[in-house]
Amino acid sequence: MSIRMRLIIMSFFQFFVWGAWLITVGNYWFITKQWGGAEFGAIFSTLGISSIIMPAITGILADKWINGERLYGLLHILSGLAVACLPMADSPERFYWTIFFAMLCYMPTIALSNSVAYTILKERSMDVIRIFPPIRVWGTIGFIVAMWVTNLSGSKANANQFYISAAGSLLLGLYAFTLPACRPRRSIAEDASFSEKFGLSAFRLFGQYKFALFFIFSMFLGAALQLTNMYGDAFLSEFAKNPDYADSPVVRYSTLIMSVSQISETLFILTIPYFLHRFGIKNVMLMSMVAWVFRFALFAYGDPAGGLWMIILSGIVYGMAFDFFNISGSLFVETNTDSNIRGSAQGLFMMMCNGIGAFLGAQVSGWLIDQFFTQDGNRDWHHIWLTFASYALVIAVAFAILFRHKHKAETIENGK
Repeated sequence: MSIRMRLIIMSFFQFFVWGAWLITVGNYWFITKQWGGAEFGAIFSTLGISSIIMPAITGILADKWINGERLYGLLHILSGLAVACLPMADSPERFYWTIFFAMLCYMPTIALSNSVAYTILKERSMDVIRIFPPIRVWGTIGFIVAMWVTNLSGSKANANQFYISAAGSLLLGLYAFTLPACRPRRSIAEDASFSEKFGLSAFRLFGQYKFALFFIFSMFLGAALQLTNMYGDAFLSEFAKNPDYADSPVVRYSTLIMSVSQISETLFILTIPYFLHRFGIKNVMLMSMVAWVFRFALFAYGDPAGGLWMIILSGIVYGMAFDFFNISGSLFVETNTDSNIRGSAQGLFMMMCNGIGAFLGAQVSGWLIDQFFTQDGNRDWHHIWLTFASYALVIAVAFAILFRHKHKAETIENGK
């Protein structure tokens, strides 16, 4: 089997195991368990807390101590076992601690999967900028397949979504041990400093204006991403409260409608090499931020009838919003950092985006919605989405003014 195919399999299952429950867990929480909304925000904050704690640590381990593919496999096995235990949780508190452990294991694998793929490709003198996006697109396909399997199997509001995810995690964990070895990049000298021994050198990137701003805006965009994951499917499902839409296919197959976003991702990922070479990282990231504005604004005015086209278009726009920041941001880190700290730097990027950003997005949005946009259990989705759109617009304007990066053709030199 070719190395590309082996990495495609890894990418597919990396996001399959997440897509099986991430978009639909709200239905399980509110419909099946009938637990409260405040606790639900805490559930999504585990993604953020885990991404603050773990990616930088696992990046350090992969840089200095443990083969990347072995660490990756072990984390997926532990995550899968924890997710399989979620249906046993009989209270919000027990569910929280179980999913917290699962996310401590899963969230760092997102950055680690990138590092493993980059290492394997560069050791074979392959052009990462050209080859990686078509491999990564299969991760999005895996996410879509999982969403469809969950919805069409009648599992979007029951425990089966977790069993589907757990099975995928265990298979991926075992498969990872068959990948080519990704050995630590260098030995540690006896006279190495504390920061060198523990891989903390990546944090020095905050001392560079460009990187400091990049990580700060990564945090802001990470918050925006969690808003979609948390509320997108619940938003469509709650149209059932309106008699005019109760029997709409949009309500019955809300997860399939949401998968338009991931289908769009598969198309935009393939355009990243062109846009990076043609427009540069700043403009590509700015396009992402503007796309987030349209993502939320179209949701604000969409409905399952005459406004269905807005919901579909919002899904299409999401592909640009997600890919042009997350994938391009990962490549930006890879092209602008020293090889000795790239694993740590990727973990730092993930910590800011899916860590601090996700945590703040979950906590602040949950509080805002409960305080200002919820009355008698009914959420004012129109103004919720308009508020999110305004947030994204402010971020886009600030980024355009503050972030300075001279456009150049982004390349990765083999072995560096």
